Amino acid sequence: MSSTASGKTSGANSTWRNWGGNVTARPARQVAPVSVDELAAAVRRAREDGLPVKAVGTGHSFTSIAATDGVLIRPQLLTGIRDVDRDSMTVTVEAGTPLKRLNAVLAREGLSLTNMGDIMEQTVSGATSTGTHGTGRDSASIAAQIKGLELVTADGSVLTCSATENPEVFAAARLGLGALGVVTAITFAVEPLFLLAAREEPMPLDRVLAEFDQLWAENEHFEFYWFPHTGNTNTKRNNRSAGPERPVGRLAGWFEDEFLSNGLFQVTQWAGRAAPASIPGIAKVSSRALSARTYTDIPYKVFTSPRRVRFVEMEYAVPRAALVETLRELKAMVERSGLRVSFPVEVRTAPADDITLSTASGRDSAYIAVHMYRGTPYQSYFTAAERIFTAHEGRPHWGKVHTRDAEYLARVYPRFAEFTALRDRLDPDRLFRNDYLRRVLGS
Repeated sequence: MSSTASGKTSGANSTWRNWGGNVTARPARQVAPVSVDELAAAVRRAREDGLPVKAVGTGHSFTSIAATDGVLIRPQLLTGIRDVDRDSMTVTVEAGTPLKRLNAVLAREGLSLTNMGDIMEQTVSGATSTGTHGTGRDSASIAAQIKGLELVTADGSVLTCSATENPEVFAAARLGLGALGVVTAITFAVEPLFLLAAREEPMPLDRVLAEFDQLWAENEHFEFYWFPHTGNTNTKRNNRSAGPERPVGRLAGWFEDEFLSNGLFQVTQWAGRAAPASIPGIAKVSSRALSARTYTDIPYKVFTSPRRVRFVEMEYAVPRAALVETLRELKAMVERSGLRVSFPVEVRTAPADDITLSTASGRDSAYIAVHMYRGTPYQSYFTAAERIFTAHEGRPHWGKVHTRDAEYLARVYPRFAEFTALRDRLDPDRLFRNDYLRRVLGS
């Protein structure tokens, strides 16, 4: 590996692989700039060399959204907090900052994001550019909390945008798929640090589906996991609390979050892969392993959990009103198919937002995520699930496995043409192209 005086550049022959292990790429060179100016120079050089450019964070996407045979930009040196503005209640961070680091810094400052996803390993730019979300009745995805963006466009210039500055770019670039430029900094809305009371408990699937509208309406954040081959779920309700703070005890946390949810779960996945016929029996035991618990803590310690067992995932957003019917169809499909599904199905919600290609753009949404243990065949399960999701005008998560193309996506996104027209303006020569964007956005 050779390095410049500041950032690092590696030559060819190095293979990039995503977290799930299902996507690999061999870029012509990898660049880790230490400044926006250096990143802009790398973009201009790639243009001169006729090479496409893609940026990648920690590789938590299961699609090839960041794969390239051109220049792969690694933002791990573009990290840190640029500014905390308590008058406007915003924080501006460099694009390569991991969510884990942002959450910790905000907590020390007595601040927090309003909502977040269930892991925090991703970079802020990777998470927002692919539509990472948690669950919320009123609070939306991480991208919906963006107040300003800075990005390097195809000509190597630096463009800033917000609701008042370049608003048409802001409407799209908060979730830009890497198609409009390389994000270099993000300004998030924040609020004073608060407490969340978490209530986790098993509940029969039939009851969850029968009472879903009520469970959604009565809780700020409601989600559940259904264990295929069983009628069991584990539910989680998070609501703001006046305190006092009552975090999970260290021993109890290790036992449930590490030993059961990761260690023992890993063993069950190994067993299921070795003997698929055992999966329904394992699922019945696993679905009863976690007991009810309540605790109160700061947001990121409630919203996020460690995820150490590797998997491949598909997730679709369907209209929230269609969730119960969609999930019943998914359950019936699994039961009649002979498939052996060892991973729980995750269900979350989000309110409608105004981001052009957000999976919740213009409609209240429910998310259904299906997973398979890494290394086990997933195509039959995902294909059958996708058929159900698309029958309900589902929108695939941009960073998770799907087979949809621009023709389908133009039908389910009312503002799809608005995004592609902006792409034509900002990147007419398709510097930020790759096979994935060609499929989902068109040529």
